[in-house]
Amino acid sequence: MRVSMLAGAVALGLVALGAGAQPRAPYTPGPHNIELPADWQGRFIRYATVDKEDRRIIRHMYVNPEAYAATRAGQPAPEGTLIIMADTRARLDAQGRPLLDTSGRFIPEPGWIAIGVQQKEAGWGEGYGPDQRNGNWEYAAFDGAGQRRNIPLNSCFGCHLGARAQQDFTFTYWDHAAARR
Repeated sequence: MRVSMLAGAVALGLVALGAGAQPRAPYTPGPHNIELPADWQGRFIRYATVDKEDRRIIRHMYVNPEAYAATRAGQPAPEGTLIIMADTRARLDAQGRPLLDTSGRFIPEPGWIAIGVQQKEAGWGEGYGPDQRNGNWEYAAFDGAGQRRNIPLNSCFGCHLGARAQQDFTFTYWDHAAARR
């Protein structure tokens, strides 16, 4: 009797666990896999800022804290890595040249103008051909307010594939990991 009661309790527990679990949809390639976390500005770690003279913007690079803690120099980024590239306009002088602060860096205008996201998960990237696949990475684009932009992302795949395959298809994050560890 005691064994059957225990078995019943275990079965009920498993049913309860299963009822609360959300089944994950099968993976299909595309930016729809990536959500921009609402709390990224307060929770993520800014690890790099790059002045882009040719575009007159400032690119701010962020990574989720879990990936940051698990990253090791010379190793691929861990699954679950979410890299956010948030752009601001540089403040310009009357001739259209970026104004510089006392450190020689561009002075930002307030607000984001574009947000790009690169996320790595197990099995992601399957379904892309060799001319586009970036390991297990996907890309997505958002406007400055965080709304998804449905634009072609071929340039993201092409740039990362052509330039950094040996460095886990990342630019600033690979370099940052190598410098800090």
